[in-house]
Amino acid sequence: MRLVTYRANVTAPARLGAIVNDLVVDLEYLGDVSGHALPDNMLDFIDLGPAAVSSTTALLDEYDGKFPTGVAVPLANVKLLAPIPRPRKNIFGIGLNYVEHVEESARTLDTSKDLPKQPVIFSKPPTTVIGPGDAVEHNAAITRQLDWEVELAAIIGTRASRVSEADALNYVFGYSLMLDMSARDCRRAGQWIYSKGQDTYAPFGPVIVTADEIPDPHNLNLSLDVNGVTKQSSNTRHMLFKIPTLISDISAGITLEPGDIIATGTPEGVGAGRDPQEWLWPGDIIESRVEKIGEMRNPVVAVGGNDPRAGRE
Repeated sequence: MRLVTYRANVTAPARLGAIVNDLVVDLEYLGDVSGHALPDNMLDFIDLGPAAVSSTTALLDEYDGKFPTGVAVPLANVKLLAPIPRPRKNIFGIGLNYVEHVEESARTLDTSKDLPKQPVIFSKPPTTVIGPGDAVEHNAAITRQLDWEVELAAIIGTRASRVSEADALNYVFGYSLMLDMSARDCRRAGQWIYSKGQDTYAPFGPVIVTADEIPDPHNLNLSLDVNGVTKQSSNTRHMLFKIPTLISDISAGITLEPGDIIATGTPEGVGAGRDPQEWLWPGDIIESRVEKIGEMRNPVVAVGGNDPRAGRE
């Protein structure tokens, strides 16, 4: 399934839907007319467990695209939000997880040239999350080095504590696209959370594709453009630590819970690694995509009342 959180109009509440062809099927409404109890939000659906994915997929298939009146609306007529508009806890970010990104970071940032021997883990607060089309904020009073990172996100579906790598993918609910926006000049004594955890720094979406539709998450193309120019283009096969390793490593000491998000790292091509370095500014447009998941378009806007051009090279 391709699951979304959507608004039918600007004043409507956020609701859970599934994309079928060019329609968004409201799952709670579908459950009402078919005698199946289904929730109206993504986190409650994830909480139902793996059986809910297979049973809901079968229910959607029964209608063969012909849904009762009021159950489905055209995709073109809705506003897609972040699939999980507010995660229950911080997003787990993974740093330096593509070999070439390790190399470019070592050239221009204060990171080691040696490949990490264990996953590098940081976090992004729930307040970083925005959805497709939403604006990334550029506060010139805080940063002159706003950077981009396109990533595959894995969403946990089952409580995971001390799981083995061999079993780890069984704990994944689905996959999505996330941007790990980074203010490179806001790192503090080697700590990354203020650099990566500012408001709007995690564009997320446009859908969650359930894990049954992506049996191999390590063979997906991912890319990012700025103002129509490709900056990143790679494949998830180049991850240094694959998703089973990440889940096993994190869950060895931190219990992963349904709805938790792991942003699995970014490939080479970030602005900090370019010569000369490139940064995002108000008016720029970021377009990102992951194969089998979809794409997002997010503008950059000025906030904070400061001239964003001050000090721009």
